[in-house]
Amino acid sequence: MQVPLLFGASILVLWEGLVRGFNVPSVLLPPPSMIWTRLINSVPTLWADFQQTFLKAVIIGYTLGCSLGFLVAIAIDRSPFLQKGLLPLGNFVSALPVIGVAPIMVMWFGFDWQSKVAVVVIMTFFPMLVNTVSGLAAASSMERDLMHTYAASWFQTLVKLRLPAAWPFIFNALKINSTLALIGAIVAEFFGTPIVGMGFRISTEVGRMNVDMVWAEIAVAAVAGSAFYGIVALIERAVTFWHPSVQKCTDGLRNACPWWAGTTKKEGTDMKTRLASLLLASAFRCPHSMPWPPTRWSCS
Repeated sequence: MQVPLLFGASILVLWEGLVRGFNVPSVLLPPPSMIWTRLINSVPTLWADFQQTFLKAVIIGYTLGCSLGFLVAIAIDRSPFLQKGLLPLGNFVSALPVIGVAPIMVMWFGFDWQSKVAVVVIMTFFPMLVNTVSGLAAASSMERDLMHTYAASWFQTLVKLRLPAAWPFIFNALKINSTLALIGAIVAEFFGTPIVGMGFRISTEVGRMNVDMVWAEIAVAAVAGSAFYGIVALIERAVTFWHPSVQKCTDGLRNACPWWAGTTKKEGTDMKTRLASLLLASAFRCPHSMPWPPTRWSCS
């Protein structure tokens, strides 16, 4: 944590020194001190823009787009006919440029945040669809055969095996969409919006040559986007703590479950297969069963 902070502070100091030393016009590149002054003096305006763009357009559109992509992926996985029909359609939607879609959405849904929500839904739908479909296919044939041996239904296999295996893919889509949603909402505001919003403020203040206000809006958007991404990443670590990508989870698992530790070290069984076996043992009350999800595994 200290290294990124020191590096960022060094960039700001270097930026300030170069702009002041070479007398760069503030219209081209204002110094960080000037941007900070503008940010402090424009808190009410920046907060109103943040509410309009992020709390309304981004959050609502992100939730709707990701939810719709997830549900359609479940339907596609259930029906091969839908897989052949909807995936090409989703690929087509993902190829639509936002600068071409935004004016149409403004005409359809008006100038307020509803049209920006529509743009965000279009941008976040396809990444969630593709990643969820790929994640649902990540479970191996041996794991599926084991579920079939226990006479598990399609829904039981989905909940107990395939969705846990798909969580890393789903969270990958959620992290991608956390940045795409903000970009889509800001760009959509360039094509029509009330007198409030990040995109509206950026386009308006550029015309007025108030570049420091533009940079203040960019700073707020960068902080909001980074915080949003970080929250999703923290949730991912809490949900997929069992995945090998989460550091030290394997050691914590071995310490929490002696049965796992003995068989893993002695047989060299793949972690993913062993996890599926433990999951099924818990679901069908094997003598080695333990609560799922296990709440005492330590990943620290």
